[in-house]
Amino acid sequence: MSILHSNQSTLPLRSFKISENVTYDCIDIYKQPGLEHPFLKTHKIQLKSSISRHELKMQTGKNETSDKRKIECPNGTVPILRNTKEYVTNSQVFAEEHFHPLSADSPGTHIAGVRSSIGPFRGVQAWFSANALNVGKDQVSYGQIYIGSGSGNQVNYISAGWIINPGLYGDQRVWAFGFWKGKDGKGCYNTACSGFVQVSKVIPIVRPIDLKPGVPGWFRYFIHQASHSGSSPPMGNGNFPNGGRLDSGLFSNIEVLNSNYEQRKMNSFPVENLLDSEKCYGLRIGKVKPFHRNHLGFFFNYGGPGGNSCGV
Repeated sequence: MSILHSNQSTLPLRSFKISENVTYDCIDIYKQPGLEHPFLKTHKIQLKSSISRHELKMQTGKNETSDKRKIECPNGTVPILRNTKEYVTNSQVFAEEHFHPLSADSPGTHIAGVRSSIGPFRGVQAWFSANALNVGKDQVSYGQIYIGSGSGNQVNYISAGWIINPGLYGDQRVWAFGFWKGKDGKGCYNTACSGFVQVSKVIPIVRPIDLKPGVPGWFRYFIHQASHSGSSPPMGNGNFPNGGRLDSGLFSNIEVLNSNYEQRKMNSFPVENLLDSEKCYGLRIGKVKPFHRNHLGFFFNYGGPGGNSCGV
């Protein structure tokens, strides 16, 4: 298998091998591959957000997923996943076939989530859970938040979340990921091609997360699933949202930035529920009794086992 360094013209100052097939190279922040995009040639890297907002704390009673494999690149450098040619090619192929989040009409795709089209919005955030699932080699299961605009083949959006994609990553692990898609269906995952700019020297955009079966990991980061086989894979943690709030997949404290950059709960605006296959998956919008304290903000549960009767 042919290996590509994160940037073949740039020698890494340091490298971290965190598992057999996962190595990160510490690349000069101004020579990272993301800046090779034509629109980013003169980009000035912004190390801190210009938006002032309160810190969204996770209120589920669970601990955030932490990565025990320490990556700390030297000052002035950032960790970039060392890619294979196969990974770069697959990243572009998956981008072209990637689910269009502004429409549920995508053959082989199943979805459970919420969205709002009453913008403009400047941002979105949420706490949500990820779970280890048994996903086929030609299947994908993931949870994401996204913000975008457009219609048809002129959609433009950016998303982040967790994903299980054996065809792309070569394993059944949960991976944190970023994805962008622009004009004419062009887009890419993570740092496999230009577009994303890595800023943190310790937290890569793309990284594997080792989770134990039945034990969710929590992310602060919309939900969709793509399948090309006859049987559709599980979603969320594989359970229908029929039990308690923590018994199925969960998105909590979902908030957006309105056109004035003011932080608001997502249900302050009209929200559309998305669910295409009730036989295989479920969606339940969180409800709070009057005068009861709610630490989850606007939340919803989702998920299901998949199966052979989910439709196309």
